[in-house]
Amino acid sequence: MKITVIGGGPGGLYFSILLKKALPQTQIDIYERNKADDAFGFGVVFSDETLSEFLSRDPKSYELIRTNFAYWDELDVARDGEIVRITGNGFCGCSRKTLLQLLQQRCNEEGVNLHFEANVSDLSQFSDSDYIIAADGINSQIREQFASEFGTKIKLQRNKFVWLGSTKPLNAFTYFFRSTDFGAFVAHTYQYEQGKSTWIFECTPETWEKAGFVTEDEAGTIAKLSEIFKEELDGHGLISNRSHWRQFPTITNEKWHHDNMVLLGDAKATAHYSIGSGTKLAMECAIGLADSIIKFGPDKQNAFAHYESTRRNRVEQIQHAAGVSLDWFEHMDRHMQHDFYQFAFGVMTRAKKVTFENLQLRDPSFTQKVLTEFNCAIGNFKVSVPAAFTGFDLRGMHLKNRIAMSAMSQYSAENGLVSDWHLVHYGSRATGGVGLIITEITSVSEEGRITLGDAGIYNEEQTLAWKKIVDFIHRNSKSKIGIQLGHCGRKGSVKLPQNGQFTVPLENNGWDIMSASAIPFNDIMPTPREMTVSDMHKVTAEFVNAAVNADEAGFDMIELQAHHGFLIASFLSPLTNIRTDEYGGSIENRLRFPLEVFTAMREVFNADKPMSVRLTACDWAENGITDDEVLIIAQAFKEAGADVIDVSSGNTVSHQKPEVGRMWMTPFSDAIRNTVHIPTITAGFIQDIDQINTILLNGRADLVALGKPLLLDPNFVRHAQAYEQFQPDDIPNQYTLATNSLFQFKKSERKEKEGMKKALKPESHKKTK
Repeated sequence: MKITVIGGGPGGLYFSILLKKALPQTQIDIYERNKADDAFGFGVVFSDETLSEFLSRDPKSYELIRTNFAYWDELDVARDGEIVRITGNGFCGCSRKTLLQLLQQRCNEEGVNLHFEANVSDLSQFSDSDYIIAADGINSQIREQFASEFGTKIKLQRNKFVWLGSTKPLNAFTYFFRSTDFGAFVAHTYQYEQGKSTWIFECTPETWEKAGFVTEDEAGTIAKLSEIFKEELDGHGLISNRSHWRQFPTITNEKWHHDNMVLLGDAKATAHYSIGSGTKLAMECAIGLADSIIKFGPDKQNAFAHYESTRRNRVEQIQHAAGVSLDWFEHMDRHMQHDFYQFAFGVMTRAKKVTFENLQLRDPSFTQKVLTEFNCAIGNFKVSVPAAFTGFDLRGMHLKNRIAMSAMSQYSAENGLVSDWHLVHYGSRATGGVGLIITEITSVSEEGRITLGDAGIYNEEQTLAWKKIVDFIHRNSKSKIGIQLGHCGRKGSVKLPQNGQFTVPLENNGWDIMSASAIPFNDIMPTPREMTVSDMHKVTAEFVNAAVNADEAGFDMIELQAHHGFLIASFLSPLTNIRTDEYGGSIENRLRFPLEVFTAMREVFNADKPMSVRLTACDWAENGITDDEVLIIAQAFKEAGADVIDVSSGNTVSHQKPEVGRMWMTPFSDAIRNTVHIPTITAGFIQDIDQINTILLNGRADLVALGKPLLLDPNFVRHAQAYEQFQPDDIPNQYTLATNSLFQFKKSERKEKEGMKKALKPESHKKTK
């Protein structure tokens, strides 16, 4: 075979080494536009895991890299003079120039042909090549020529960054944060060889403009940054190398190949430098591509299919983690307000892969500092209490812990009446230790039901049925219970959900539906009528009646349902509200009716009891509600008397495209909590106590609501308490005999789990003297 590689970066070089080793008869030519000793940027970073992969694939490359890297096990987070060290990380830094020279050396040893100062724009000269590998970086000419065929998408991220070097020695990877009159700055720094370190400076565009930076003014940039980070640089200067301010381009491609061409490295996909995975990703994909061609030879169709099937999921995972990480840095001004150890913990866990337990295994002294600070800040001087099991107050309501049960419809009521099913359902979660139960959507009127199985609280019989449940919970547990009051809007009069279908209209016994505007939810749903002012007055009265009934039933809290595109939510989103009167248009107008309803409810509900609003923070659809509008909405409800915002997203429109993943809604909760300064409840694929503790210690929410994890495990909280060896004082007397055995079992289970994690930790590649 004949293979042409365009681009002599780490990915292209390493691919060529591996393929030539395996198939020595193959002719491989690398064409690099720059000189052999040109290198832009300063250092690259590898983890122990990546180094282990290098060792198994090409020991000679590994040894060359290993003899030239700076290794560290520590990571420092510093902010305005305060600093904390976190151990157990296992990374190395290597000069990018040295890395290229080492890989070039290995290419020469294996017989790969290297061509430098060879800028390739015309591929016709390689018509006899079996494969053309486009490894020509972020600004790939080949990818640009065939952008439509590859399905290329490039998104420039908000923050400004500049890549510089310094002679400042560093004995740990260090994040230096600085508060200035312009805003917050961060320097991502690490030593890559003796006396040389990389310094990537980053700030928001607003901070950049206020500080008076100019994109290509390297001297001015160095002067300003040297003054801001004077203490950190400690007399050492900054070094430039085409160091212009940029915005990071996130690059994705729907297809990685076209004809005999295939993308590799940054030409294919980029990962934000804040997780240090760009070069790692390129070299790991080089391994995947080499393996595929070795396996299938000139059979391009199968080789490319194998390459994508083995690597795409991993690449997208890393890109997602990088996206979450860069989002954290884009909002670092918001995070800088946190206490220092909470802030440092946020830095470490920002991409969601690292959790409290991960860090506890690496450096228990650091996690104890985080936990101590959290507990002391809330006046709890039992400083080792897990965050999830600390108390929380909303008005006169005291919660024993911070785990809530999210509203999950049971569709099991008859004529709006809850039954023994609901008594067992909610009662078992209460005796199971949930701090706050939020009931399923409970309709304020017969016409406000979604289905014929919806619960209601619009008459005396329904109120008494709910009171039976509330009384049981108060009598047999220390849990609190709130009721979510709502109206179906345009999503009502549908069949009971079956086989994942939630919006199939009733054929018989249906009722008229209404919404902010006359827009059907989907193609099979009827068009709702646009609400009149008279309709609004009637619905407001129904919510008020339901609030009075909720108080009489003894509920500890009311939550207004203003999410998922139901009636109240339909006024808030521009996708469902196209009115031209005073209730449509601007966000202030779209807020008018929801605020009228909430204010009227607040006036009649017990003043000592809190009220929550469940909001949609993102429609996951083009031209939907904006981040700024969500903050305006949350602020408005706060001023109207809301005590907590229950943060949700999606289900506004049927054509949504949500980006789902673990803890996927916490960034929205974070934004509302730490901008509007109101307590928040978060939810969204949160499945274990470690994730709950991580979210709370991060300051991303005050309460964590679980949905599906509680459906089949009403004793989730009891299992979590045993896992954490936290002794609660609210286990019912009838169940106390099981406490010791459960706690012993969970203690052993955790010890075994931690042992497995330690065993799976990559071997350290630190050089021994």
